[in-house]
Amino acid sequence: MNDAAWRALGASSTVAAYAALCAAIYLRARRQKTAAVRDAAALSGNGGQPSTLVLFASQTGQAEAIAWQTARRLHAAGTPARVMELNALDAATLGSTERALFVASTYGEGDAPDGASVFAERVMGSPSALASLRYAVLALGDRQYTNFCGFGRALDAWLHAAGAVREFERIDVDNSDPAALAEWHARWGAAADLESSLEEQAASFAQWRLASRELLNAGSAGAPVFHLGLVPSHAGAMPHWASGDLVQIAVASDPTRPRDYSISSLPTDGELQLLVRQEQHPDGTLGSASGLLSSTLSVGDTVALRLRPHRGFRLDGNESRPLILIGNGTGLAGLRAHLRARAAAGRHDNWLVFGERQAAHDFLYRDEIEAWQADGVLQRLDMVFSRDQPERFYVQHRLLQSADTLKDWLRNGAAVYVCGSLQGMASGVDAALRQVAGEALWSELSTTGRYRRDVY
Repeated sequence: MNDAAWRALGASSTVAAYAALCAAIYLRARRQKTAAVRDAAALSGNGGQPSTLVLFASQTGQAEAIAWQTARRLHAAGTPARVMELNALDAATLGSTERALFVASTYGEGDAPDGASVFAERVMGSPSALASLRYAVLALGDRQYTNFCGFGRALDAWLHAAGAVREFERIDVDNSDPAALAEWHARWGAAADLESSLEEQAASFAQWRLASRELLNAGSAGAPVFHLGLVPSHAGAMPHWASGDLVQIAVASDPTRPRDYSISSLPTDGELQLLVRQEQHPDGTLGSASGLLSSTLSVGDTVALRLRPHRGFRLDGNESRPLILIGNGTGLAGLRAHLRARAAAGRHDNWLVFGERQAAHDFLYRDEIEAWQADGVLQRLDMVFSRDQPERFYVQHRLLQSADTLKDWLRNGAAVYVCGSLQGMASGVDAALRQVAGEALWSELSTTGRYRRDVY
């Protein structure tokens, strides 16, 4: 469904559809919470035997999923296990633990993911004595980055230096490599079958048809940006996803390395919408996934994709809070989905701070954003165009410029969602938030889930 059709829907049908969606989400969340509590109880108790801690450092949810798989294998083999996010672990608990398994993602160029940033700063930044700890590390990463598995490697080195004893050498995983994951899982129970793992990974993808594609930034100094609409190839109900979730695109030339994209729509829109910037390599060839979506596919063609829950970027727990949504470029995708959910819910306490190059060419989704502003969905809007003045000016500069307002929103309980480029924008925004909020409030935002990022 395009934007014009969306706005043409009556208010009553929108509210009804959203009410149904909320009911479905509530029931799903209730079932998931009940299952999580049941699983945790089952995995934690076994006749008083000390539990193995299975700790995850996650950004998009992959490390968390592997941690739960690991714990279930341990439990099936008769070993009680307790699953915990690394940020929830303090030095005292770690110091009294006899055995811990770490599933650690890396963010950007060797950084800790958001799910481990507080641990890295508070626990790894202080001296520790861990001579009684036995441990193992599964490090998740991407060899395209210079510091491949950088955080997992740093965590392993820190644990070893603190006196902890490795059960076996760290296992590094390049882009969900099934062989490396099978090696890890085989350590904790029934041997993992590599062929089965590959078949399971392939089976989770489904064919979706490209229903529409539109160039949004004609004349831009930057690479072309396209709005895409996709629908399931087979008739049936639209699959569920929540605002903040991702989709993975399978590329035939590299099937073991699917590409993640933020979903910019809701299931009630009738299609899965993406915002994709076409990547061009120095030799003139296009990026595998962006080239496929922006050029190779014709409208009507199909592509293999799968939905990927991104619990770290969902609104879960922040639905009743004011939202500060910050991003740049195609990062608008994830923020747009949140704003659509907020508009449908009648929540108008939203502040969008968004950056691009030039207003004349790069004001993505301009009609929709200006309609939200006119309708009051956006209580405040700051569009920052870096090249519309002699000196470069970015979203982090606008935040510093609006420090008093930003501090008021944060003190009133606002949650902050950041989506877009890690280098430059996200790092600059993080520094600005720390400066304006102060370390104590910034730390509270991070530990309570009021500061969430989907950056790349």
